[in-house]
Amino acid sequence: MGIWVLLIGIGIISMIVQWRFKNKFKKYSEMPLSSGLSGAEIAQKMLHDSDIYDVKIISVEGQLTDHYNPADRTVNLSPEVYHGRSVAAAAVSAHECGHAIQHATAYSWLQFRSAMVPMVNVASRVVQFTLMIGVMLAIFSNNLLLLQIGVAALAVTTVFSFVTLPVEFDASKRALAWLETANITHGREEHDGAKDALKWAAMTYVIAALSALVTLLYYAQMLLGRRD
Repeated sequence: MGIWVLLIGIGIISMIVQWRFKNKFKKYSEMPLSSGLSGAEIAQKMLHDSDIYDVKIISVEGQLTDHYNPADRTVNLSPEVYHGRSVAAAAVSAHECGHAIQHATAYSWLQFRSAMVPMVNVASRVVQFTLMIGVMLAIFSNNLLLLQIGVAALAVTTVFSFVTLPVEFDASKRALAWLETANITHGREEHDGAKDALKWAAMTYVIAALSALVTLLYYAQMLLGRRD
């Protein structure tokens, strides 16, 4: 009963955080940047200020699809951020460049996260199937092997969610420090807006990690209950 309450609670909180984040992004997307630079121009300047010249900045389709790809060394910005000249565009583009800087400086948490990616890709593909079928087998035939595999796969993806947190927090820290020192965000209103936008973006990762943990506890409890 306790795990179910946590699952429901995390689900509700997740929806609230996602709604809050989208509202914050919309709000700061409508706040013009005094410097007048676009997200793409800000990204280029931040990379060059960090002596990084081998990372491409490209526009990708979708909304909030912004990410850094270490495999091909590209900063991928959604059209709203790539072309945008707002506080939100500045915050997001600088954040993604923060990941590029982490890569260039061999930031330990990013290296650890990248090393986990192949294993996480496999775990993500099998986790739903193994858990669904594993639960049915455990209930009707007391065969726990598939459920055990599912719980192990879920544990891998859960660890990955938590490893992601310091990577995201550090990228935002680098972004905010550079935006201020490079005089991209003028005055407290613009800087505080960028900080607020990145805070709520980070909260989505925190909730995702907690959700993964509670889900893992739920299936682990089921597995241990069947073994008794």
